[in-house]
Amino acid sequence: VILGLVDFFMYCAYNGVMDGQLYPGNLKKQCTAKIWEIGFRFLLKKQKDMIGIIENHGVFRPMTPFDHTIKLTEGFIGLGTKMGEGWLLTAEMLELAKEYDVPLLRSKESTSNFMSGLIAFLNLTLAPRITRHGVLIEIYGEGVFITGESGVGKSETAIELVKRGHRLVADDAVEIRKVSNISLVGSSPDNIRHFLELRGIGIINARRLFGIGAVKMTEKLDLVVELEQWNPEKVYDRMGVDTEYVSLLGVKVPSLTIPVKPGRNLAVILEVAAMNNRQKKMGYNAAQELLNRLGMESDAKEVVRDYEAF
Repeated sequence: VILGLVDFFMYCAYNGVMDGQLYPGNLKKQCTAKIWEIGFRFLLKKQKDMIGIIENHGVFRPMTPFDHTIKLTEGFIGLGTKMGEGWLLTAEMLELAKEYDVPLLRSKESTSNFMSGLIAFLNLTLAPRITRHGVLIEIYGEGVFITGESGVGKSETAIELVKRGHRLVADDAVEIRKVSNISLVGSSPDNIRHFLELRGIGIINARRLFGIGAVKMTEKLDLVVELEQWNPEKVYDRMGVDTEYVSLLGVKVPSLTIPVKPGRNLAVILEVAAMNNRQKKMGYNAAQELLNRLGMESDAKEVVRDYEAF
């Protein structure tokens, strides 16, 4: 307790000395600063005596010399800061950070801007994540995750979409992160970013082949599309009244199942699916409007499936 009080008294005395330097035109502060300086030098000498006694005793940790505490603030905080414990608390934190090798961050940003930016960065960097097989591509601003069995035509469809002006995010392996309770963001692993595999051609680099405007680093998952071989015995949705979702990391994402058949232009179909999904998010459902015009009632329902069973 006594050691802490000595530090605080020295802090108060040094503030009085600093007032003389900060207000050179104030005669009263100049005179007061001289008195404070005498008191500060006295306390500084006594502190050094106390440090020597503690070091000789060998049991307790001696306090840091106050002149060294002052030097720790250089480049971090001005000695004119006096709110609360002012610069003293910062200096003590700097000392502990240096002693225990704790990283210390500083920024020129305001506290609110820095904290909001840091929280957003940590939410993205430390978010729960999974890696799943498929292709992620941005179509008209919608992040479309194309999945399906190997060889069904995911990469071929993606290359056609890139040729039509859309942007590739990831092929083959898609890293999916849960950045909030309602949104997922997908990206590509660094070692395969912007590469595509086309059967019969091999590996291509979409960025080098089509330009920087054909690729994107990350994209939000707005729609999951499963491509599957056409099964004539299966009944496919032809109205779109019901809304299907898949659950990824606990987040519901709208989903579609599109059958693959010779002669079907999958790139155009996915473009229409992306635009239709955006319309639904904006409150318009074409199937619902058609039923209303026909005077029919719809029994629309939501179907949620786990992605692993997709």
